[in-house]
Amino acid sequence: MDVKVLEERIRGRMNHFPAKTRRVAEYILGNSSEVAFHSISETAAKLSVSRAQLVRVARMLGFTGYADLKNTLKARLLTQVIPTTVSSVREDDSDMPGKLCKLEQANIDETYRNLLMHRDEISEFCRSVKKADAIYCMGWGISSMPAEWLYTRLAELGLKSVLMRRGSLSLMEQARGIGKRDMLVVCELPSYVIEVTEAVEKIASRGTCIATITDSPAAPVCAHSSLHFYVSDHSPMFGSSLIGSMFAVHVLTSLLAQDMGTAGREALETQKESLNDERIYYPSYGLRY
Repeated sequence: MDVKVLEERIRGRMNHFPAKTRRVAEYILGNSSEVAFHSISETAAKLSVSRAQLVRVARMLGFTGYADLKNTLKARLLTQVIPTTVSSVREDDSDMPGKLCKLEQANIDETYRNLLMHRDEISEFCRSVKKADAIYCMGWGISSMPAEWLYTRLAELGLKSVLMRRGSLSLMEQARGIGKRDMLVVCELPSYVIEVTEAVEKIASRGTCIATITDSPAAPVCAHSSLHFYVSDHSPMFGSSLIGSMFAVHVLTSLLAQDMGTAGREALETQKESLNDERIYYPSYGLRY
């Protein structure tokens, strides 16, 4: 069943469902990523209903069972985050530099489309960052690179930011000081790291606002975050490409700077002045910041 058909069916039948069934249907409609990637037991516990009730609702909606419903939602979500242009790039007979450039362009294009689909979450990201006491940026391995760039951009905007990556302290140890009034942004590209997920889960238990920058709703950290930004990371070598995640950080922080208004402009002007300090840097002409 097409997901649009499912959504129309739920909305069309909503007023005729019993109260408990309606609550389950409304949850499915508004939380498709959680339903797609959480187990039936997790969803049943969250809704305080039995697993049998979830199976009945799935069948009322025209599915053979709950697994059929999950597979439909999962297929739709994965289609949203996997570039449709990747296969054509790999089949292209042009030279290798051209193939690689096209693939990275596809990563940017797909990340761009994903960001456009989550404009409300971008607005919520800006609101959450501005009201947070401190913003923690977490990453492991290659994922620490976009996390560090995010940390740098936030610091340039005059915001209190903290970079979390594996060093002398484990991520769980670093997580101890993060409170409810703080915010965590975790960058997580494959392969997913158990310690990252465990640290994020611990932080989430305190009620901290958590945003993820990742390649798929299937990433384990997504189960513990409220804001999700999906990036395309396809690469024929070196594991994941960082182009999409770096592009997402650039877009999110640029929009944040604009959303900050006068405070954002003043922070960037101060940063520009520091880069014109000729005791440190060679003279720069026409520097834009």
